[in-house]
Amino acid sequence: MRIGLAADNGSWHKGRLKAALTALGHEPVLFSLADVAVVTGGGEPLRVPGFSDALPDGVLLRTIAGGTFEATTMRLGVLHALVASGVTVWNSPVAIERSVDKAATSLLVARAGLPTPDTFVVSRREAAAEIVAREARPGRPLVLKPLFGSQGEGLQLVERPEDLPPEDAVNRVYYLQRYVPRSDGLWRDYRVFVCEGRAIAGMIREGDGWITNVHRGGRPHAWAMPARAAELAEAAAAAVGVDYTGIDLVEDGQGGFLVLEVNSMPAWSGLQRVTEVDIAGAVARGFLNAVRAARPASRPALVAAQG
Repeated sequence: MRIGLAADNGSWHKGRLKAALTALGHEPVLFSLADVAVVTGGGEPLRVPGFSDALPDGVLLRTIAGGTFEATTMRLGVLHALVASGVTVWNSPVAIERSVDKAATSLLVARAGLPTPDTFVVSRREAAAEIVAREARPGRPLVLKPLFGSQGEGLQLVERPEDLPPEDAVNRVYYLQRYVPRSDGLWRDYRVFVCEGRAIAGMIREGDGWITNVHRGGRPHAWAMPARAAELAEAAAAAVGVDYTGIDLVEDGQGGFLVLEVNSMPAWSGLQRVTEVDIAGAVARGFLNAVRAARPASRPALVAAQG
């Protein structure tokens, strides 16, 4: 099989995935989505570095480098074009778009009937101020999150309407979610890693403040993941349509859990420290299984341009 590994950054994860694919007998071609070109005038117009005579059978996507709106749109367009050509892409561009956009994630999780904190997404500051005035108060805040963001960056607790930033500071989208505190006062939540529809590993994340992401100083701990947490994470992954994902959960105070986020490009270095599960190996095996299941008998080679 002709396998590509698209990883614009993150050398640790890229190295783990490359080693896992190689150990399974498939040496991946490393490339960046930023280097893919569209060239018309003869043959297949999508040109992927390292695949000069045909498109790959599968592309395992680790990260998409940040950039302008135009650059991100083109890179997602490349992924859509690969899928349309019969290439297996993990995670798919549709799944990425659904999970990167927190409003879309919340909508899909709620439509699936899964428990999640009350969430409000509006475009006008006046509308956001009305929500805060109605739903928040000192000691009972809402969490303001960037619509596009990860690893705990840009989070803010909002207790009063005057705490809201101006529209330009949030790119004209206010994503507000009810903050769910723990009764014991600990700053703790949970990460569940789901691959091929199955929860394979989980961890407790604890912090010295309310943001517990490992990237922001949170501490990972081993977790005997209960069945109800695993089942909820699996259902959230199915609702969003992700092939491999990190699902963030928080306790609901009644013995259950709530879905906070669904991540389509999850990091797992912290989780790997507290679990014996080979996460990169699981992702590589699941990806290769999907490629085998979808692989056509043959893929036509690029036709040379004719002058």
